[in-house]
Amino acid sequence: MPFVSVRITRDGVTSEQKARVIAEITETLQRVLKKDPHLTHIVIEEVDTDNWGYAGITTTQYRKQLAEQEGKS
Repeated sequence: MPFVSVRITRDGVTSEQKARVIAEITETLQRVLKKDPHLTHIVIEEVDTDNWGYAGITTTQYRKQLAEQEGKS
């Protein structure tokens, strides 16, 4: 029974997009690994941008810095 966990930031992803991701991952596991789609589990976990960080700052802070830099251009 395959289990796939997908983590993304919570910011504007639609239900339709998530459904497509689930369908395409399931199809890939069936096509490549011959896994039964009825036994394949996909979980999408959405993480607030304040709780996702890299390079020492949160994603919220990073995006704010990018917006400020783009505003100066």
